[in-house]
Amino acid sequence: MSDPAKVRRHAERVRELVASVVRSQIKDPRLGMITITDARITADLRDATVFYTVLGDSVAQADTAAALESAKGMLRSTVGKALGLRHSPTLTFVLDDVQDQVKHIDDLLAAARNADAEVQRLAAQAKYAGEAQPYRVEDEDDESDEAADVPETPRGGETR
Repeated sequence: MSDPAKVRRHAERVRELVASVVRSQIKDPRLGMITITDARITADLRDATVFYTVLGDSVAQADTAAALESAKGMLRSTVGKALGLRHSPTLTFVLDDVQDQVKHIDDLLAAARNADAEVQRLAAQAKYAGEAQPYRVEDEDDESDEAADVPETPRGGETR
């Protein structure tokens, strides 16, 4: 088991190396406008997952995935040499659909805002179902009159 800080450093280095090689050395025409967003590597430093985004539609994403898959061997050897590890990590490329998730979350937030506004609008027009004060409130004058009508009982609770 490796040190977690070492694993993070290697993952960051893998991300930088793959981005550099994709930008400068891969000349595949299928490769679209790609951004390497993240890289994660296992604790044993044998497997690395590289996340990327592609500007364009699903055809551009599929073409870029095919270009990365065909360049995987060159990328693996470059990463292995640069990291100086005993075993070069295997690379797995995963399309990072952050933009789709952001759009979905924005849509959900907009729907929640609209629902809240509708509730506020309905609450502003709401009226009580019954009286405004449903509980019987006795006036102070009524309480003093009732106290005067009740005869006092002597101590000990006996009545005459």
